[in-house]
Amino acid sequence: MINLVTNAVLVDGLIKSALGEDITSEDVSTNAIFKERAVGTVQLICKQDGVICGLPVFERVFKILDNSTEVKFYVEEGAPVKKGELIGELKGDMRVLLSGERTALNYLQRMSGIATYTSEIVKLLKGGKTKLLDTRKTTPNMRIFEKYAVKVGGGCNHRYNLSDGVLLKDNHISAAGGITRAVKLAKEYSPFVRKIEVEVENLEMCREALEAGADIIMLDNMTPEQMTEAVKMIGGRALTECSGNVTRENIKNILSTGVDFVSSGALTHSAPILDLSLKNLKPLGKQ
Repeated sequence: MINLVTNAVLVDGLIKSALGEDITSEDVSTNAIFKERAVGTVQLICKQDGVICGLPVFERVFKILDNSTEVKFYVEEGAPVKKGELIGELKGDMRVLLSGERTALNYLQRMSGIATYTSEIVKLLKGGKTKLLDTRKTTPNMRIFEKYAVKVGGGCNHRYNLSDGVLLKDNHISAAGGITRAVKLAKEYSPFVRKIEVEVENLEMCREALEAGADIIMLDNMTPEQMTEAVKMIGGRALTECSGNVTRENIKNILSTGVDFVSSGALTHSAPILDLSLKNLKPLGKQ
């Protein structure tokens, strides 16, 4: 699982970049009201049912702005949450609470939305052998957060980036002159410990990928009937993955095909945010 702690340097750099995008020189609105430090509290409230994800990132936004900010959560990461539920409370310099609010919520809402959407699809797959995978269809500079959210929601991560594994797609195959040659070149280049996955669009391509020695065969945009036939043809000699416009609405059609994995770009590119809000900011006076 992607670990935000062991990737702290990367995570902090991305958060600082997001804060820099929102505060280029100063928070004019907040500084106009507060000329000096003034301590206050604010509540984090859930506005719809879902799965909460991104609490460590939410907290880190405020800690980067002021390490003395106190953050207390009343739910654990990955927990189901309800509309109207008090998720947490923050205490600190109100200038920090106001200036960090939008960046912190952007992360938390986005990550919670992905975890919620993923959780809903995982429930649809329950009882079968098929596992749910994400893709590289992520928001630029948000991949570590979005793939982490998929895991929190109960899904599995596909390769993290282009350095992570061999996946020969249609353009690779065309450039190489065919599946057989593409797999041969990949085997010659990559270490033997790396698995080779090949994207196929029909049964003929599936047969060629299998004979070429592919470790994983991705059945792209095939009908459930074609996928069932492909899985039967492969017969366990390679792992199988289904891909292509997979959503919450149509994933049930795949359950009976027998594929090992189903990958869905919708997990990260189409999941709606989970509505959350910072409310009831109250001053405590100078402390």
